[in-house]
Amino acid sequence: MENKKPRRVTLDGIEYDANTFTEEQTHLLDHCTDLDRKVLTTRFQLQQLEVGKDAFLKMLKGSLDGA
Repeated sequence: MENKKPRRVTLDGIEYDANTFTEEQTHLLDHCTDLDRKVLTTRFQLQQLEVGKDAFLKMLKGSLDGA
């Protein structure tokens, strides 16, 4: 029998060992983990877009003030 280090997952305050999950549960957990990563990446990209938009808007206003 293979000795795996416990892979702890906490859902709604309850801790689980993901090594005991069924194939379906593991698949669902993988989706949740991937979606968490994508949400963080999207928030990061949104932040960059907002800063970029603000910079271009500031440049436009400066250009119009000088016109």
